[in-house]
Amino acid sequence: MSTLLALALLFGCTSSSSKYSEKPALDNKPKHHTHSGYQNDPFVETVAPKGLSFYIRRAWDSLFVPDIPEGHQLSTSESIQLLNSIKNERITWLGHASFLIKTSDVTILTDPFLSEYASPVSWAGPRRFVASPIPINQLPSIDILIVSHSHYDHLDDKTVRSLNAKDEIHVVVPLGLKSFFTERGYTKVTELDWHQSELIKGIKLTAEPAVHDSARSISDHNETLWATWVIESTQKRILFIGDSGYSETIFNHIGDKYASFDYAILPIGAYEPRELMWMSHTTPQEAVSIGIDVRAKTLIASHWGTISSLSDEPIFSPPIRFKKSGADNGFLDKNVWTMKIGETRPLFSNSRANHAKQPLN
Repeated sequence: MSTLLALALLFGCTSSSSKYSEKPALDNKPKHHTHSGYQNDPFVETVAPKGLSFYIRRAWDSLFVPDIPEGHQLSTSESIQLLNSIKNERITWLGHASFLIKTSDVTILTDPFLSEYASPVSWAGPRRFVASPIPINQLPSIDILIVSHSHYDHLDDKTVRSLNAKDEIHVVVPLGLKSFFTERGYTKVTELDWHQSELIKGIKLTAEPAVHDSARSISDHNETLWATWVIESTQKRILFIGDSGYSETIFNHIGDKYASFDYAILPIGAYEPRELMWMSHTTPQEAVSIGIDVRAKTLIASHWGTISSLSDEPIFSPPIRFKKSGADNGFLDKNVWTMKIGETRPLFSNSRANHAKQPLN
């Protein structure tokens, strides 16, 4: 029962679908602001009732460790050695949506989930079947921490409490999440609404829309905002999507606004069954469509191969579909990345990126 409750909280699904009809916007506020919190704009319902059978399947799956393909993960020593061997622009996949990005000599951590359970309890719920490849106390110094939304597999209390040098880390979050960090000892915390930006150590961070929702309990659904992040340095322009359903309107607008991206980090897992997941998670093919919409040169797979029991598709099928869709849409294999957990790769400049359209100011 505790596992079922943890899964229900993770997916924010405890009420009937009528609760999630479009709500009137607040006066003099953007349409995604409502009297009770936030909603998608253009409007998409933020959750579908999953039903008991879905949670039973998820709870059953959480009891087993899947057969992990050879080469899916690096050991701790391999991960640390590879990280330290690449001194300049680089990206490291820590599993799920947690990445270390180093650009312009600034290190950014995305969606911190490095502990065992994505759950409100520390002993049940969706579980990592691949441990974090680099222990928290051996991570490089973090300059900036960004969070896409409040779900447990993207914002982990244990990880946030365990990071070193909290008073030195600049935290940038969507509206409503500042107190989560200040209550845990962080002092440099900035909340942003969609289309707002913050400049930190020469890195421009902009919150853009996503199609998703938020919740950490049965009573706080959509009380905090969710966001896509644009990361701009003098060296790179990177798109980071923690979670999103597909929206041609949103992602074509981002593509038009920024002209192009060197890299797009795209979620490719937790998409089945589609009738329950379409409004919050993309398929691998839809992830590639986002990459095309935003005019990204290189696509990086995220949100797969780390946590059991999130959805119905086979755990290791997303990267196969992602690679095939990338090839079918004209991307070279070298520009469609499915990294190993713990792997670090260098980030190279992309001649297609037009950084003049959105200057750093």
